[in-house]
Amino acid sequence: MNLKSLFNKDFRHTAINQIWRLFSGPLLLVLLPLYLTPEAQGYWYTFVSLAALAIFADMGFSAILLLFSAHEFAHLNFRSDKTITGDEYHLIRLATLLRFSAKWSSLMALIVFPIVLIIGYTILNARDTTTDWKLAWLIYGAASVFVFINSMVLSFIEGCNSVGDVQKIRFHISVVTFITTLILLVTGASLYALSLSLLAGALAGTALITFHYNRMLYQLYQKATGESHPWMREIMPLIWRFAISWISGYFIFSIFTPLAFHYYGTIDAGKVGLSIAVCLAIFSIANIWITIITPRMNIYVAQKEYVKLNSDFNKHALLAIMTYILGITALYIALSFFQDYLPILDRLLPTASFLIIALAYLAQLTINSMAVYMRAQKKEPLVAVSVFNGIYVSITTALIAIYLPFEYFFLGFLSAYLIVLPWVYYLFIRHKETHS
Repeated sequence: MNLKSLFNKDFRHTAINQIWRLFSGPLLLVLLPLYLTPEAQGYWYTFVSLAALAIFADMGFSAILLLFSAHEFAHLNFRSDKTITGDEYHLIRLATLLRFSAKWSSLMALIVFPIVLIIGYTILNARDTTTDWKLAWLIYGAASVFVFINSMVLSFIEGCNSVGDVQKIRFHISVVTFITTLILLVTGASLYALSLSLLAGALAGTALITFHYNRMLYQLYQKATGESHPWMREIMPLIWRFAISWISGYFIFSIFTPLAFHYYGTIDAGKVGLSIAVCLAIFSIANIWITIITPRMNIYVAQKEYVKLNSDFNKHALLAIMTYILGITALYIALSFFQDYLPILDRLLPTASFLIIALAYLAQLTINSMAVYMRAQKKEPLVAVSVFNGIYVSITTALIAIYLPFEYFFLGFLSAYLIVLPWVYYLFIRHKETHS
């Protein structure tokens, strides 16, 4: 194994970003119970879960954008000043893709985010509380629009073989967001620490994108002038499949905190949100290995380099799984050791429920790796799987919340993977045999 190629710039910047999150995430998880009441903690994580309804604006378009920009950039290169050179035909296609994505993203933001704000207000307003949440929710929703637009632009740039540079920008955004959150939490801003820090990070992201990529964006804007390409016709056969998969993802991963908020109360909702956030942090660290090769995999497919594709994928998928298992094991040992010394650990779920979430995210990491591989072929073969998983998890979790005690809350989540993981593996093997 060539360590120099393994730990390249893309890996280094991605690793720095995720290591920072590994530091800042747990620190924030420790600080929240110290500076928020149990009720405010419940609102905090319910905000985050409700804002995930923004997936109805994305609908997988960010992944499609990365995929398509990577396929065009396979024939192009960056100059030192971040302008693009290469085949004129693919340069024009890339430029018109950027223009199409800007129009699409703006339209979806105008339609979806007002609806998300209204739905969130309705759910949050259903409980009597002394917590000041209404203006904080409005600011959080408005900031989410900027985050959404930034994520679209960064997905486009990342597809242009720029994983490392994009991760560097995401790192700076994360630092701004964390420092703002920390200052506001310590000064007693409560839920405003969440909403104002998101706004600060979003504005920082816009400034960083403009500073680093203004020449490229202006070049593509000029190239697209007077040119046209039927991207809607080319993307639509794919986007409805991605949309179903991504929307199903909301009901698989983000429905738990709102359901716990409704059926068990704000305190248990806070435990659910905090525990999921911990497992998701380790998932994100492990997923570095897949993130850094996603554009490269798309480029390999465009160049029909299937031997390199399979070699890179197998190596990185194994590293991702090993990293996750080591992370969860280390966390479990640490929690067992400190449980008598840190009272804030009472804000987490009991051990059995926590391990159920951890196992489910291990299965999801494996599925995510296989999905990225299959989507590199400009295909979305997991529509039926995603729909089944979303419906199954939603129904079983809702029924458990209505009829069973809180400790059984995540059984539907885990049991779904007993069906879904073998199903996806079968599709993955069949896909490799067909396309490689």
